[in-house]
Amino acid sequence: MHPTSLSSSIALAFAALTVTSTAQEHEHPAPSVEQLGTVTFETSCSAEVQAPFNRAVALLHSFSFGSAIDAFEAVGRTDPSCGMAFWGIALAAWGNPFEVGKKTDARIQRGGEAIEHARAAGTRTERERAYLEAVAELYRDADQRDQRTRVVAYREAMAALATSHVGDMELSMFSALALAQAATPPDKISSELLKAGTILEPLFVAHPDHPGLAHYIIHSYDVPPLAARALDAARRYARIAPSAPHALHMPSHTFTRLGHWQESIDTNVAAAAAAKRDGEAAEELHATDYQVYAYLQSGQDQAAKRLLDSLPEMASRFDPNATRAAAPGVAGVFALAAIPARWTLERGAWADAAKLEPHSSRFPHTDAMTHFARALGATRVGDKATAQAAIEALNANRSRLEAAGESYWAGQVEIQARGATAWLTLIEGRKAEALAAMRAAAEHEDATEKSAITPGPLAPARELLGEMLLELREPAAALREFAATLKKEPGRFRALAGAARAAAESGDRAAATQYYERLLQSCDHADQPGRPELVEARRVATGAALSLPPR
Repeated sequence: MHPTSLSSSIALAFAALTVTSTAQEHEHPAPSVEQLGTVTFETSCSAEVQAPFNRAVALLHSFSFGSAIDAFEAVGRTDPSCGMAFWGIALAAWGNPFEVGKKTDARIQRGGEAIEHARAAGTRTERERAYLEAVAELYRDADQRDQRTRVVAYREAMAALATSHVGDMELSMFSALALAQAATPPDKISSELLKAGTILEPLFVAHPDHPGLAHYIIHSYDVPPLAARALDAARRYARIAPSAPHALHMPSHTFTRLGHWQESIDTNVAAAAAAKRDGEAAEELHATDYQVYAYLQSGQDQAAKRLLDSLPEMASRFDPNATRAAAPGVAGVFALAAIPARWTLERGAWADAAKLEPHSSRFPHTDAMTHFARALGATRVGDKATAQAAIEALNANRSRLEAAGESYWAGQVEIQARGATAWLTLIEGRKAEALAAMRAAAEHEDATEKSAITPGPLAPARELLGEMLLELREPAAALREFAATLKKEPGRFRALAGAARAAAESGDRAAATQYYERLLQSCDHADQPGRPELVEARRVATGAALSLPPR
């Protein structure tokens, strides 16, 4: 795509954010037979509402928050004394528990009001009162207690409740979810997430049609060292609850972690179609970002291009303030910024990346992706002025995030700014300083974990370090960095291709051949002839001599 047309296409997509048609959002009818899995949640509410209550909880388990709220409200209208209906509304109002960042004031207000309605309606059992007071911790004194403190308080309340009601499957499940929600990067692997997963796995064996068990296992193991444990749940979840768009998308979290690109593509094609049918444009865009990522990692650039070109139409149906989908509004804005940035960076289209047009939103970390892509592109084509301006914009966005208390996203933007600065330093001729700065960025990124909103970084810092080492004619060191990248991000196209080139430049034909074979395995559905790296990989596979690309 010509850079001008790319910028115009993305400008149209962002401009379309202001035009949202409610009629368009609901023009696709729901399936005639709803399939949400099997849920049985014991309550003291009237027998008349038990089946609708179970359906509402099933929707909640698949993060169909808007539909779940509607369903719980219907239960409350039928049985006004069912305080647990308002518990469900409060938990659904919180939204995606794995959403990084502060909940909006509107969500806090909605949840707090639901808690008050629940107390007014009343709860008939000690268990139900404890459920209600536990979820109240997420909202209690929100103007005085920070979000992390409230999330931990909820986790502790749910753990105590589960301990006092051993054998209550739904309670065990929600307690495990609270554990996973409260996990932080330093203890994600060894404690919180692993503990949550070990609670959920035996329950899933006993209840293989339960949507929440499959869903929460995927989330609990959504880190590189644990992802393989979720593969069975990932392959089953979409079949358990195919009526929920998020249930169709969620398996791709595991597939992405393991480099199973075609499985990720297939499930996100279904997820995007279901989200469009249900008028959940944020979820559609979120699934599309994961889909584009998988297409690009597997060398299917033409398919990725078709989705890039479809962004303006998707954006025309997207309301960033809507709260009905599993994916919050920020997920849609994130996808609109990430997809064009991925399109340029993954293919090494540096001139196009440098010409991406920035768009301002109320989410500085989404805006930062365009500036990051511009900075990397500009440094590769020697445009110091554009690179410097993009880095300054990154630092300004980081400052906005810090001022807003968004420490996680401030840290992610800082990694981008460090990496971009390192490459600018390189083209300025300060090679040792550039390498040290790029190493520091990689170490910073190693100490963090990606958010569920993204399938992966636009350009992993350690991968960028490997590419810088190739530029500095240190192929053996570059190979180590690409190999380290692949441990965390298996199947990444640029890391596999970079490793093959580094091995070739090091004179290690066996290693180069092995990495090219792995690249071809990842790209078994790739375009023909496709990118130059694939052409070279196919040559090597036939026994041809390695050829080193010009610098």
